Amino acid sequence: MRFSFPETVQIGSATLIRADSLFDVLAALVPGSIGGVLTDPPYSSGGLHAGDRIRAPSQKYQSSEYRHLQAEFVGDNRDQRSFLAWSGLWMHRARLGMRPGAILGAFTDWRQLPVTTDALQTAGLVWRGIVPWDKTEAVRPQLGRYRNQAEFLVWGTNGHRASVGRIAPGAYRASVPRAKLHMAAKPVSLMRDLLAIIDGPVLDPFMGSSPIGEACAELGLPYLGVEADPRHFDTACRRLEAFAERGAAA
Repeated sequence: MRFSFPETVQIGSATLIRADSLFDVLAALVPGSIGGVLTDPPYSSGGLHAGDRIRAPSQKYQSSEYRHLQAEFVGDNRDQRSFLAWSGLWMHRARLGMRPGAILGAFTDWRQLPVTTDALQTAGLVWRGIVPWDKTEAVRPQLGRYRNQAEFLVWGTNGHRASVGRIAPGAYRASVPRAKLHMAAKPVSLMRDLLAIIDGPVLDPFMGSSPIGEACAELGLPYLGVEADPRHFDTACRRLEAFAERGAAA
């Protein structure tokens, strides 16, 4: 990195930065310094109409009994055109920091799946596929409808990727965590499995509570996580500090 940021914390091999990814951090990446990107950006989803999308994330994604248990998060109210533009920009800047052949994987839901695949290609990455995450039947049922039981990892590479190394599954099944540090939290086990074919240092431009950072710590991969919201940044720091303390005590 070439610039200073509002807050930077080093925890083992993880570097956590409190800043705006697109405008502050990604522009400062040293070309070729990133081995892979795995991240869970805000989807700007949760509704078919503008009035639905601009609601607070807790109103879009949580039942009333679970609201206010976790902090809201920012950046989730773009319409589809601006979401496409924003996604293409951050993916492009991330690509400039990636090594040749490195993987970029970004989560999305069914509403934003087509736009996310467009953004990845707009950014100059080679679109390689979609990996479904089956959240199991524990997700909220909908009478007379199919459950929205899956989310998706859209992935591509920075140019050609040699056909060597491990073989990873093309779909994963894992329950949403019961004890959440973030309302959109995903399981650490899922992130750990996805990282099996991603090299470090791993860039996570939208780390939230940093389940990807914890998975990287388990695997011994250097991690660069970025979060704009100070509340979620503090949660991520506490999470990785607790993991480091558990490792030291073992």
